Amino acid sequence: MEAPLEAPDSPAAETRIRVTARITVDSPERMSELGRGLAALLRPGDLVMLTGELGAGKTTLTRGLGAGLGVRGAVTSPTFVIARVHPSLTSGPPLVHVDAYRLGGGLDEMEDLDLDVSLPDSVVVVEWGDGKVEELSDDRLRVVIDRVVGTVDPLAEEDDRREVTLTGIGARWADVDLASLGA
Repeated sequence: MEAPLEAPDSPAAETRIRVTARITVDSPERMSELGRGLAALLRPGDLVMLTGELGAGKTTLTRGLGAGLGVRGAVTSPTFVIARVHPSLTSGPPLVHVDAYRLGGGLDEMEDLDLDVSLPDSVVVVEWGDGKVEELSDDRLRVVIDRVVGTVDPLAEEDDRREVTLTGIGARWADVDLASLGA
C-alpha cells in the first residue's frame, strides 16, 4: 500500500487508502489479457478511470474487460457517441464505457450522462476521465498507460510495450492484490 493518493492538491490526498501496482505489457494481446484479469476483480459499483495518450491501449484494455465480464456487443471506442452500455450476457454487471475526451467540463458535463445512476449496478469505465469523474465515487481504480520509451528490437517499426500503473483509491481497493495481475 502506498500513500499519498490522488492529485497532490487534493485535500484528502494524505488520508485516503491507496494501493498501487505497476505492470509491463508487451503486446496488444497482453493488454487485452490484463483487462480480462482485471474484470475478475471488478464488481458492480466500480469506477475505473483510464488515462494514456492516443493509441496507448485504453480501448484494448476495455475490450478485455468486456470479454472478462461477459458483456454483449463489440467493445469499441465510444469517442463519437460518448458512452456505450454493454449489458451482461451472464449474471455479472453491465459495462458502461465512456470516452470523456470531447467533454471539456468537469462533473457538470458528465451529469448529462447519468453515470451516477448507472454506477451502483454497473462497472463504469471512463477513458480520459481525470479531472472529470473523481466526484462520482470515493472508491475508484485509476489506470495509467504509458508507452515504454525505446525499442526492444531495433528493426521494429513500433514498440508495443506499455507500463500500466493501477492505483486503487479508497477502502474498496485496500485488500485487492492488483500486483497479481502482472503474474
